[in-house]
Amino acid sequence: MFSHTTVGTNDFTRSLKFYDAIMATLGHAQLLCVEGAAAYGELTGPKTFVLFPFDEGKAVPGNGMHIAYLAKNRAQVDAFYAAALENGGTPEGEPGPRPQYHPNYYGAYVRDPDGNKLQAVCHSSKG
Repeated sequence: MFSHTTVGTNDFTRSLKFYDAIMATLGHAQLLCVEGAAAYGELTGPKTFVLFPFDEGKAVPGNGMHIAYLAKNRAQVDAFYAAALENGGTPEGEPGPRPQYHPNYYGAYVRDPDGNKLQAVCHSSKG
């Protein structure tokens, strides 16, 4: 359904460290990095861009918006959460089951250093 997502940053160096760490836990390599912009994911598939806003205004998180990344297993969700907290992220919901969504839903929520809400989620009952 989606081609890509984009999150703005006010401190590219700080965000690059954060996104390099969390994306690695999910198996997403950095595709490109140019002055003030980086991308993670698949060249011709889904990806996330991290960059300074094009309008040169302040990057602010959207109210009610978050990006959920698929994890292959629950261990990846746990690793995502730990890497986020170790690299300047803040907790928004510890890793764990969320049976209110469906029986196998396992997710974790964080905010990146600019306040954007992110999630890793596994839809499998396998660890």
